[in-house]
This record gives sequence, structure tokens and C-alpha cells, in this order.
Amino acid sequence: MSAVESPPTAAAVERPGPAPSGWAAAALERAPHRRSDRRWAAALGVLLAGAFVLRVWGASHGLPYAYNADENAHFVPKAIGFFGHSWNPDYFVNPPAFTYLLHLVFAVWYGGRAGVSRTFATDPTSVFLLARVIAALLGAVGVGLLYAAGARLFDRRVGLLAAGLLAVGFLPVFYSHLALNDVPTLVGVCLALIGIGGIVRRGATADYVLAGVGLGLGCATKYTAGIVLLPLVAAAFARGRPPLGRLALSGAVALGTFIVANPYALLDFSGFVDGLNHQSTAADEVGGKLGLTQRSGVWYYLWTLTWGLGWVPALAAAAGAVVLAWQRPRLFWVLVPAPVLFLLFMGTQGRYFGRWLLPVFPIVCLVAAYAAMRAVDALAARRAVLRPTLTALAVAALCVQGLLFSVHGDLVLSRDDTRNVARAWLIDHAPAGSKIVVEPGVVPDGWAQDVGAPSPLTSNGNRWIKYPTSRGPDGVVNIEDYERTLRSDLIDEFERGGYCWIVSGSTQSGRAFAQPEAVPDAITYYRRLRARGAIAFRASPYRHGAAPVPFNFDWSFDYYPLAYERPGPVMTIYRLDRKVCAR
Repeated sequence: MSAVESPPTAAAVERPGPAPSGWAAAALERAPHRRSDRRWAAALGVLLAGAFVLRVWGASHGLPYAYNADENAHFVPKAIGFFGHSWNPDYFVNPPAFTYLLHLVFAVWYGGRAGVSRTFATDPTSVFLLARVIAALLGAVGVGLLYAAGARLFDRRVGLLAAGLLAVGFLPVFYSHLALNDVPTLVGVCLALIGIGGIVRRGATADYVLAGVGLGLGCATKYTAGIVLLPLVAAAFARGRPPLGRLALSGAVALGTFIVANPYALLDFSGFVDGLNHQSTAADEVGGKLGLTQRSGVWYYLWTLTWGLGWVPALAAAAGAVVLAWQRPRLFWVLVPAPVLFLLFMGTQGRYFGRWLLPVFPIVCLVAAYAAMRAVDALAARRAVLRPTLTALAVAALCVQGLLFSVHGDLVLSRDDTRNVARAWLIDHAPAGSKIVVEPGVVPDGWAQDVGAPSPLTSNGNRWIKYPTSRGPDGVVNIEDYERTLRSDLIDEFERGGYCWIVSGSTQSGRAFAQPEAVPDAITYYRRLRARGAIAFRASPYRHGAAPVPFNFDWSFDYYPLAYERPGPVMTIYRLDRKVCAR
């Protein structure tokens, strides 16, 4: 037998080679970790890309008109206003951090005051769209930060699932389509949660600083982000004797960050206090809002969780709270009391809207994701081979409702708004200079004017002459009080004055029909209007055959129900045909 054919000796087979040592051993140990890190990074990258797509799809809805009253009045216009005066917002009902950010973006994007002012006057679409993209981007950043927070507080599985839930949740996705401060606030909240996770794990000074930065930034964006202070303090106490020095440092950093992002809270302290008082008074209005039929704010917010995140996430969060109390009591006290107390506090206010619950959504997502992963671990302990399947089922169970309704919402927003459809019809049928009545709050004031082309037929450049619905016998009429001013003889007044076109939207009239006993005169007015005026045009947001959605301060504005096909209210244009209008 040749040497080539000779079998190896036993010694050659059994003798192991020398074990690697030093840098070689360390490299071999790091290799699997690097591969694992790359997989997690890839999964997070895909998730962030998906979160951003969900948030920018349909971002141009309604434009060139901003139909959300807060978006139209607050952040974008005030960011542009800073080019004409100091950085004092002279308005503290909403803190200005997001407004400052938009101002800086506009300064870079448009080259300063002249560029942005000219563009806003001639093409507000591009300005609002840019602001909405910034809000969407911040929403995606919040998703990434929540992953990091979950990885610190629990593990990467929980972090990724919690981030996925926030990525597809209907409320955080929908409000990422608007240039409002609700979604940007989550950046500060999630940043604070990363620091809080570090405090729970190790309690380093850097963790307290990071938590303070997140807390201050969140509060400078929306005051209710201050709820994250409770988990911060609880995390410090969860380590036994709290390090009071580091806790004080965190508070000082939070205050400093808040002042940096909202300097006129200090420089114009009286204005700041007035703004806070106004915000508190508005939220705690004793009479509530006409059309707000739910009598319990607590139940309203619990209901909000069932669609704002989903039924399964809401139930999983409740189960997760129980499991945390039983198995990880330190984390229970860090995470659970804050959303519970927040819900109870907000639920006792005179008004309630689903988006007001957003500051605690990241915490709810974390607790729900923890419950899901604990269930997977418990079931996989018996049959490990089922772990991938169980994990996939847990992800689907938590995320499918949010994904379905968020995609539906994006499809709705990508279609023409009923208010734009109604305006196009009115342009074709009501000549320039015609007198019209438009219910306030349904469309912004600029709806009556052709963007970038003011009419020479009217003193204010409007295409049509609008009836002054904002003025009543007792002075200025707020949007929310308009239904209380209606009376049936107004129709005669319209006809005598030649206001022959009446534009009505269900987001205004629906308030009256939701509480007819509160405004009987308004009900009489609408019934007489239907009898006296012919319906010249109607634009519906609902798909063919779908039942109308009853008026609700969330679902009438965020289009959650699958009945919606396009954004906007039911728009009805009446044509009066008596007296002057008969000519």
C-alpha cells in the first residue's frame, strides 16, 4: 500500500491540535456574537424602514390645506413666525421644542425667512409636507430608541417586539402623518427609558444623565411626557438605597435640557405659567365638548388602547403587569404604575382624546412584549423545537391588528379628501364672488381662497364671500360653540343677505346630532335647512355600502373604522332658492 493510500494512524486521528490562545481565541469567541449582532441590526433596520414607510405613506393628505385645526394653527405657522421676531413663542399652551426644530429645518431647507415665507404663501403643500416628514422621521427614531430601551430593561427579543408594536400601532402611525408634537414627544420618552433601563441594570452616572436628558426633552416637546419621571424615580429606588446625588443630578439635567429646548419658560416665566394654566383649564373643562358622549374618561382611554394599539396588546399588557408583579417586582414598580396613574389622571379631565394617551404607549408596548415573550418561553420549555413558530405567532398576535388598520389608514390618507372634492365642485358651480356659508372648524379660513392667487373680487382675496360664522350676538364664537349658536331663523337671514350656498361638514353637525338634547335649536336648524335647501352636492368618505361612522372625537378624525375610503367628513353643499337666492 502506498503512502497515499495508507490509512491514518490512531495517534494522528486522536491527537488534537493546539488550542488557540490570546487574540485568536478572543476572535473566535467574538465571531458568533458579531454574526448575531448583525442579524439583530438587520432586523432592526428592516423594522425602522417599515415604520418610516407607514408614517410617510399618505403624508400629503388634504394639502394644500391643513385640515387638522392644531396643525393649521400651531407648529408650522409659528415656526415660520420665528423668522419675523425673537424666539419667544408668546404661546406656551404647547411647549416649543418641536416648533424650534421645524424653524431650524425651514431655515436650512428654504434658506431663511424670504424663501420659506414665499413658499408658504404660494405653495404651502411643500412646507407642510416637509414638516410632516420630520414628524414621521421622529416617529421612526422613537421606534429605534424603544428597541434599545427594551433591550436594556429585558432583552433584545422584548425590545424588538416592543419596537415592532410601536412601529405598527394605529395611533402612533396616524399621528406621524401630522405636523404635531404628539409623536415627536416619544423620542424624549424613549430616550429616558433607555437611561432608566441602565439605572435598573447598573445605576451608572451616565444612565441618570441620559434619563434626565430624555425627560427634559420630552417635557419641552409636550408637557405630559413628564410622566416618565415616575419610572426614573422608581428605578433609582429599585436598587435599594437610592443614590440621592445621582438622582438630583438627573433632575438637574432634566431641568437644564428643558430650559435649553424651551428657554422662554424661564425668560418669560409669567407667560409660561399662563400657558400652563390655560392648558390645564382646557383639559379640565367642566362641561366637556359638545359631542363627547362618553362619560368616563378612564373607560374611554381603556377603549383607546384596544384600537390605538390593539386588543391583544392591551390584554397582553395587563397580563404582563401581573407577571412582572409576580416574577420581577422591581421592574413592576418601574414600569407599571406610570401608565396606570397617567390613565387615571387623564381620565378625570373634562375632555379626552386618544392621542393624549401616546406618552405612555412605549411603556405599554414594553410590558405587552414582555408578556408575549414570557408566554413563548413557558411553552417552548416543553418543546424547544416550537420556539420559532411560537415567536412568530406572538409577533403576529401583537402586531396584526395595528398593521392592518395602519395600512388601511394610509390607503385612506392617500386618496382625495372630501373637503378638497367639495371645493373643486364649488369652484365649478359657485362663481367667484358668490356668497357662501361655511361651518367653522370643518375647513380652515384659507379654504375660501385660491392658494397663491388671491381674487381681486373680494377685499381679503377670497374666491367667495363668507358669512361671518365666527361672530355672534355675544362676541366671538369658538369653533366648539358654533352648534350652540344655531337657530332656525338663520336660514332666512342667509337668504336675505344672498348667502345661497351652505357648506356643512359632519365633523361640525355631527356634534349636535351626537347630543341633540343639548342643542335642540341646532337640530331644528338642520331639519329646516334640509327642507328649505336642495342638496346640490355631497361627498362621502365611506366606501360604497358602508354604514356611516357615528360622530366621535377620534374616529371621525383619524379614520380608524374600515368603513372609510377617503379622508374627511361627509360634506354637504346646500343651495337655497328663495328670496334673493331665487334670482
